[in-house]
Amino acid sequence: MNPKSIRPIRPIRPIRPIRPIRPMTEGFIPPHGNYRELLSYQKSEVVYDVTHRFCQRFLSKGDRTVDQMIQAARSGKQNISEGSKASGTSKETEIKLTNVARASLEELLNDFEDFLRVRNLSFWDKNSKEATYVRNLGNQPGVTYEIFREFTETRPPQVVANIAICLIHQANYLLDQQIRRLEQDFLKEGGIRERMTRARLKNRRNT
Repeated sequence: MNPKSIRPIRPIRPIRPIRPIRPMTEGFIPPHGNYRELLSYQKSEVVYDVTHRFCQRFLSKGDRTVDQMIQAARSGKQNISEGSKASGTSKETEIKLTNVARASLEELLNDFEDFLRVRNLSFWDKNSKEATYVRNLGNQPGVTYEIFREFTETRPPQVVANIAICLIHQANYLLDQQIRRLEQDFLKEGGIRERMTRARLKNRRNT
């Protein structure tokens, strides 16, 4: 082999150091979707369970009111969870669905009141010992249907309907507070577009 035909080996260029990856700035999608921690959802879930059992015990299967009451109770619960899940990218959707939940529970409240009125059954006064007792039970942390199971499954319809009315009033109060807070948060922080703009500007300043 002719030594002249051998090409000299090129020196290896030093490897450039890898630039460190800049940490990402805070994202524009906030933590969201933890609806099971919402007191309004917890109370609405109890309302749904009580309503379902009430309809099973005291209303006939062919009665259209059964489907209407169960669907209204379900709508109250499900729209809270759906709104919470959507809140990361749409505050408008969260506010809208939370309002739908509130309206559904108001419809359900009217159904229970109608049940008592047309049957000439008495309503509990909000300051009565019975209503106060139910409210105190409903204010327990982590409230579930189990707290009300014995009453719902053994007491007469007048008692169960009044229990449901007390619980719905509590859920509605919580939803009213939640809606006002969502309105204030929207006025203060804006929606997804405002958060995206702020995040983009912050990212540019940090690069």
